[in-house]
Amino acid sequence: MNPMFPTIVVVVAAIVAVFIVIVALQPPDFTVTRSANITAPPDAVFTQVNDLHCWKAWSPWEGIDPALNRTYEGPAQGVGSIYRWSGNAKVGAGSMTVTESRPNELVRFKIDFLKPFKATNTAEFTFKSAGRQTQVTWTMSGKYNFVTKAMKLFMSMDKMIGGQFEKGLAQLNTVAASTKTEARV
Repeated sequence: MNPMFPTIVVVVAAIVAVFIVIVALQPPDFTVTRSANITAPPDAVFTQVNDLHCWKAWSPWEGIDPALNRTYEGPAQGVGSIYRWSGNAKVGAGSMTVTESRPNELVRFKIDFLKPFKATNTAEFTFKSAGRQTQVTWTMSGKYNFVTKAMKLFMSMDKMIGGQFEKGLAQLNTVAASTKTEARV
């Protein structure tokens, strides 16, 4: 046996132990928030978010998997409406349920991710009139498990999801503005 072997084993074990401690000490919660001014009144924007069928027109995850399977349950919109999806590895599988809905103010969701990782998060949209626009804030919060804490050391949840929120808000602006224009014609 190589005389260096015990030393190598001890060093590797120490590195693994330090990594485990660093991961365990990471904050257990995360929050990602993005805001944008949408060129439409609060009711037009609220409708796009509160009716889960409308998400197909602006969600940043649409189009990633052309074969995405979607189902809807419960009421057509508002509290109790559910959207379930199942797709490729990039979109995974899960469900989103509206848990609170206050017209032109707030829509809150419970999101259950099944694939690629199991997690339950809360997301919400708030709407505030800003002159001829609506300030929309999209927030998601949740808890990290050990695996996601370890992943967090190498990639930023804020950058990864925040970029998707920015894309979705830009697409929401396009859809809500065109809906507002169509309603006036």
